[in-house]
Amino acid sequence: MKKVILGLSLTLSCMGAFSQKFSDVEIKAQKASGDVYMLTGAGGNIGVLATEKGLLLVDDQFQPLAEKIESAMNAIKNNELRYVVNTHYHGDHTGSNSYFSHKAPILAHENVRHRLSEKDEHDVNTLPVVTYKDGLNIYLANENIQLTHLPSGHTDGDTIVYFKEANVLHTGDLFFEIGFPYIDLGSGGNVKGYLANVNYMITNMPDDVVVIPGHGKLTNKVELKAFAEMIDYSIKLVEKALAEGKSEADILKMGIGEQYKNKSWSFITEEKWLKTLIKGLK
Repeated sequence: MKKVILGLSLTLSCMGAFSQKFSDVEIKAQKASGDVYMLTGAGGNIGVLATEKGLLLVDDQFQPLAEKIESAMNAIKNNELRYVVNTHYHGDHTGSNSYFSHKAPILAHENVRHRLSEKDEHDVNTLPVVTYKDGLNIYLANENIQLTHLPSGHTDGDTIVYFKEANVLHTGDLFFEIGFPYIDLGSGGNVKGYLANVNYMITNMPDDVVVIPGHGKLTNKVELKAFAEMIDYSIKLVEKALAEGKSEADILKMGIGEQYKNKSWSFITEEKWLKTLIKGLK
């Protein structure tokens, strides 16, 4: 049985080798604003709220990194973990659920629990125990953590997390600061829905918000707007080509254009991005 998580193809029979891949990974902490920090390692970026009344974790990367993640959190503030939030169901954001579920309740959109429970190899300990349809608020110390579900974008279970007092937004994988986004069309993702969700964040977040993207470096609303412009350009380019009767081969040969060729990266190359657009827009 095989699953693919952000380009890492693995089988359950080689979990030892899988763990070995992460032995040299270092979890690094960077302050975002107020009591909110970003942790980087392997997989999706992690958000941490560190208060005197406890910690809140947004996403948790891969299971072999769980203890390193915990150590990095405790180095910020050695306190009890109170809540874990999953921004969506992908394994590079939920892989350590089985570890942290014994320490704090996991919260996520109802579709995250559904999709995780559909996996043949799932363990009940990996599943969110509090789910919601539209969102909810968490109050911890002086922070108001606002969870908002945005429909049919990266997946069908995406949540953005806004720390109101610190003015920090964790976008989950509705923002790839590193380049072209991954839109999981097989898990409820939608090309135009993805753009609509990015525009929602632009419209509803303060101009000076600090942004923790799903992948890439700590950033800001200016870069989020540039990301939206790239997606909008890409959609219009492919829609026009399809309307003119161009084939997939024609569109791939045409390419994305010089302006955005540098947005290609190891997992979402220019070719894969164009193929996603073609499939999602037909």
